[in-house]
Amino acid sequence: MKMLNVSSSPHTHQMAAMPAARTKDLMLDVVIAMIPTTVYGIWQFGLHALLVVVATIAAAVLFEYWFEKICHKPITTGDFSAVVTGLILALNMPPEIPLWIPILGAFFAIVVVKQLYGGLGQNFMNPALAARCFLLISCAKFMTDFSSGCFGFDSASGPTPLASLKAGTGESLINLFTGRIPGTIGEVSKIALLIGAVYLLAKKVISWRIPVIYILTTALFCFIFGQQSLSYVMAEVLSGGLIFGAFFMATDYVTSPITPKGQIIFAVFLGVMTGLFRLFGPSSEGVSYAILLGNIIAPLIETATVPAAFGREKTGKKKKTAGEAIQS
Repeated sequence: MKMLNVSSSPHTHQMAAMPAARTKDLMLDVVIAMIPTTVYGIWQFGLHALLVVVATIAAAVLFEYWFEKICHKPITTGDFSAVVTGLILALNMPPEIPLWIPILGAFFAIVVVKQLYGGLGQNFMNPALAARCFLLISCAKFMTDFSSGCFGFDSASGPTPLASLKAGTGESLINLFTGRIPGTIGEVSKIALLIGAVYLLAKKVISWRIPVIYILTTALFCFIFGQQSLSYVMAEVLSGGLIFGAFFMATDYVTSPITPKGQIIFAVFLGVMTGLFRLFGPSSEGVSYAILLGNIIAPLIETATVPAAFGREKTGKKKKTAGEAIQS
């Protein structure tokens, strides 16, 4: 008789007659969910933002194809994972950034972070976020320049809301929610981001645990260590890339825990680290670095929260029977 190896929960239930969920289907759902914020960003910031999105996605797909072709590996560009990586990276770019910078980021994300570690499912951190942090270090001047003009609103140029908030000034909550602010292409409109988030939750592509607990933890941290003001806390939540990161990057299947307890611990860690970076660090933003740190410790969190198999202790030793316990 063939023995089956059953992994720890959670499990996905499917009827035998139904086709298995494929990577392509999940990735397409993520792309669909990011369409509202992509369209808004392009409408607000203009033609160059569109060029950034197209160039970054195309570069990510081509780098994946070329690497797999050169290394004689199966071509996986059809699973849309490279498209998702390219789109997330593009939406994390300032709207007027020179095109060679996101293209360089796409190379780092696909080749260095993803393919050199074995491809999809083997990378230990989110490729798009790793590339963004790489660009923040190597091309800081361009990655932090939001002073250029844009199409749509005059208020969407100048210092970012987080920078203004740290300096003691702030943007109106209405502008923060609607997106009439400066920032990266995909982070400005919280309405558009939440539309995409509702889609992912409705399709059960992601769970509510990580994004909701992450945002609430960040808000609580900012309330305790920042200002005891509801408007201030709301400004922290609606500014920067918190909502974008919480729903579209922290929920990455490969680099986040799969156990429910692990997801809660992971989300709380992200919230605390984001608050620390924002309130006490030299930069006004901290989402990218917080999620990358969370990716690094995610395997440890998962190992510590995997439920014990029935009849065994967490160490893997068999539990004593009642009779054995009495005799000992």
